[in-house]
Amino acid sequence: MVKEPRPGYAKTRLGRDIGMTHAAWWFRHQTRALIRRLRDPRWHIILAVAPDREGLQSRVWPEDIARLPQGPGNLGDRMARMLRSTTGPTLVIGADIPGVTSPHIAQAFRVLGENASVLGPAPDGGYWLVGVKHPRRAPPTLFQNVRWSTEHALKDTEKTLPTPIAKTATLRDVDTATDL
Repeated sequence: MVKEPRPGYAKTRLGRDIGMTHAAWWFRHQTRALIRRLRDPRWHIILAVAPDREGLQSRVWPEDIARLPQGPGNLGDRMARMLRSTTGPTLVIGADIPGVTSPHIAQAFRVLGENASVLGPAPDGGYWLVGVKHPRRAPPTLFQNVRWSTEHALKDTEKTLPTPIAKTATLRDVDTATDL
C-alpha cells in the first residue's frame, strides 16, 4: 500500500515533525528501496496506489510492477478491497517499514501456509503486515471497527480476521521523527 510521495499527502504525521517536503522525500526513497529489497521470484508484487489516478500514472515506482487503485474509504476499506482482489494467499504491507526484507516476507508466507491469517506486529500496537490465505472467503466484517493509528489497531484487527491467526516478526514502522 503506497501513497504518491508528495508533500502534504504522504507521511503527514512525520511531516509535522520534520517538514512535509522532507517527509515526502524520505517516503519516496524508502518506497524505492523497499521495492528493490522485496523483488523476488517467489511472489508477485502489486502496488496498491493512492490517489488512484495519480498513483496509476506515477513515474516514482518501476513501470514493470502492477498497480491497483486503492479506491475510497478508510484504511480498512482499502486493505479489504486489495485483499479481495486476489485469488491466493496474499500479504498486505505498508511502505514505511525500513526493516522489512525478503526473508520476512518468505517467513510470513510460510506461516500463512499453516494458518488462515497472519499479522506482523509493530511495537506501537499496530502492525506492518496482514495476510489472508483465502482472501475472497474473508468475512464481510474484515477490518471493520478498527481504531486506526492507535495502540488498539492490532487487537481490533485480530477480531475481524479468519482464524487461526499466526504472528510473524515484529517490525517498526515510521510515523514520527522519533521512529525515524
